[in-house]
Amino acid sequence: MAKPENTVAASIGRAIADMRAKAGMTQDDVAGKLEIGPEAVSRMERGVAMPSIARLYELAELFGCEAVDLLTVGSSHVDDQARHLKTMLEPLGTEDRELVMRLVEQLTERLQK
Repeated sequence: MAKPENTVAASIGRAIADMRAKAGMTQDDVAGKLEIGPEAVSRMERGVAMPSIARLYELAELFGCEAVDLLTVGSSHVDDQARHLKTMLEPLGTEDRELVMRLVEQLTERLQK
């Protein structure tokens, strides 16, 4: 069984990779802006290296998100998941948000049976 810290590092790493891609940046771009090597970025994204709190804030600033977004994307806590859902809904128009909410409602009703 994976150690909890490995699971957390992997979750944060996936969030970093996703946010980097959404920001249209390469690992080399991030490395250059943070003045670190590209391998360091790769290690964070693969969950091999856990970024410091200061580094999370730097990454969040680069990606135009909040540091908490990098920490909560893969969380199994309901409040964190609700925050992530909110983040995904925000850029959508009203009709699209309503569609997503109807789908989530239908899915949760079905899964509760």
